[in-house]
Amino acid sequence: MTEPQPSRQAWRVAVLTVSDRSARGERADVSGPVLVEQMKAVGWQLKGQAVLPDEQVQISAMLKEWADSGECDLILTTGGTGFAPRDVTPEATLAVVERATPGLAEAMRQASLRVTPHAMLSRAAAGIRKRTLIVNLPGSPKAAMENLAVLLPVLPHAIALLRDDPSSEQGHQAAD
Repeated sequence: MTEPQPSRQAWRVAVLTVSDRSARGERADVSGPVLVEQMKAVGWQLKGQAVLPDEQVQISAMLKEWADSGECDLILTTGGTGFAPRDVTPEATLAVVERATPGLAEAMRQASLRVTPHAMLSRAAAGIRKRTLIVNLPGSPKAAMENLAVLLPVLPHAIALLRDDPSSEQGHQAAD
């Protein structure tokens, strides 16, 4: 999908799959492992991976634990972003973020609309807690990877800004 990106420091990611059936062991988690493999392929270090049911309190608690640990630069969730009554991942995310980052979700929806009109049914959210970026991705492996592809070009810069890396401002200056 994408070539590995050089980094001055290892970027750290955690992946949370939200699915009642996967949490109960009735269905294999496919999206989480696909996301993990892609993030490793582009040079990110896996700091956590879990599967939880569609329970807002549990999802929020895991997001807080990972973000507050200081061990994750990015948390990707997969699943629970649609219209089904138990789809509560966006609510769980918005309950814990300190600053919303709506442009990320807007960009994913815009790109997904080129693939399917169902993209407008996505309620995915994104935001920042402490120095960790949290992004909701769809539960389908195909859609999760398509949405991740939209984000990959900006993630290094986003993380550099969150880390307060002085070099993060280089891309903001006008060329001579």
